[in-house]
Amino acid sequence: MLKRVLIANRGEIALRIIRACRELGVETVAVWSQADESALHAQLATRSLCIGPARAADSYLNQDAILSAALATGCDAIHPGYGFLAENPDFADRCVQAGLKYVGPSGDVIRKLGSKSAARTLAQKAGVPVVPGSDGPVKNARQAEALAEQVGYPVLLKASAGGGGRGMRQVDSAGELKARFKEAQAEAVACFGDGEMYLEKLVLNPRHIEFQIMADTQGHVVHLGERDCSIQRRRQKLVEESPSMALTPALREEMGRAAVTAAKAAGYVGAGTVEFVLAPDGAFYFIEMNTRIQVEHPVTELVTGIDLVKEQLRVAAGLPLSFTQEDVRVTGHAIECRINAEDPERDFLPCPGTTTFLHLPGGPGVRVDTALYTGYEVPPYYDSLAAKVLAHAPTRLEAIRRMRRALEELIVEGYPTNAPLAHLIMHDPEFVRGRYDTGFLEHNLDRLLELARTCDRLMEGET
Repeated sequence: MLKRVLIANRGEIALRIIRACRELGVETVAVWSQADESALHAQLATRSLCIGPARAADSYLNQDAILSAALATGCDAIHPGYGFLAENPDFADRCVQAGLKYVGPSGDVIRKLGSKSAARTLAQKAGVPVVPGSDGPVKNARQAEALAEQVGYPVLLKASAGGGGRGMRQVDSAGELKARFKEAQAEAVACFGDGEMYLEKLVLNPRHIEFQIMADTQGHVVHLGERDCSIQRRRQKLVEESPSMALTPALREEMGRAAVTAAKAAGYVGAGTVEFVLAPDGAFYFIEMNTRIQVEHPVTELVTGIDLVKEQLRVAAGLPLSFTQEDVRVTGHAIECRINAEDPERDFLPCPGTTTFLHLPGGPGVRVDTALYTGYEVPPYYDSLAAKVLAHAPTRLEAIRRMRRALEELIVEGYPTNAPLAHLIMHDPEFVRGRYDTGFLEHNLDRLLELARTCDRLMEGET
């Protein structure tokens, strides 16, 4: 097993990795920016070092500083977490060149799958169904227009290097395409430094289903079931659950087999996620593969009992997976709500600030992953994710009820969060019935926010 791991990240995922390492007897080195001097990950690691100013470009994205810190502290591996450098192929290569293990797939694999158009081509060649669209990138708006006429509107313009909904635009008619192409490409260049675009037919009213896979250096590739990530706002996930109400046992088996096929075709090693859209008619299509641990990985851990971060560390050390496909059993139902420091009433504006009081829920079947504590100041420089609240129970309805109870116990004071919205989603009749798709929030947000205001007024009247 590895001896000492540097964690090239911050927040709850850095804590998650520290805890897994501790249980394996692996020492940890945390890196922090000047904005994170008081952060929990900097305090709980075996050692910690400052790597630069608050701005991510000067700290958590500073490859030279991170590699220097790893070598200076005698680390034998680097875990990138998610975000920041987690899907940067050059960083993965540089880790290996420096004599360090990289906890993730190789730089070549990240390059292969990091380009969404290249990943689509790879899946196609492997026989995995893909959404009708361009074979590779489209060079300009004129070429996109011609292709859109072939596949039919509406279509999606997507950045090849994109993620998190950035560099993506829906186009409903030919008259919109030129302007949308320009917008999406400009955003892609600004966010990823790469303006390459491709085009897909837009599947209307789909579910967003992703399969968790793990692969080792011995050639074993296993999937751990699916997560339904259809509750989204502008393609940013807010609620995830497993198993999905939309999948039959036969469809689950077919999609799982397709996920493993895609991972094998890429020569994948480590933890990854194969993402699909599921059409209302039951047809499913590959859309991309994420080459890292996901924010929502605890959902899978709760229903399978498998520690994905520990498996990542085993694989990075060259050890085989500790389980086979036959060993994977899904037990009960799990739901995750992402709690963000943002104000839904102001178009989800990020709201950094000081955590003046914090109370986290507990009890049977409740898990909270967070780096918050009373007095902690949420910095304005990074993602607004403040906590992940998870509920696990024998049935989906019990998990929903448990999540409601957990969100009612959660208190975060000092800045707005989206926790009240998450609580209302847990009571929505369509969500409770499992009848929702990726358009759920788009169609219901105004109603939910008005309901939240009504609840606030009633509470104020009672006090």
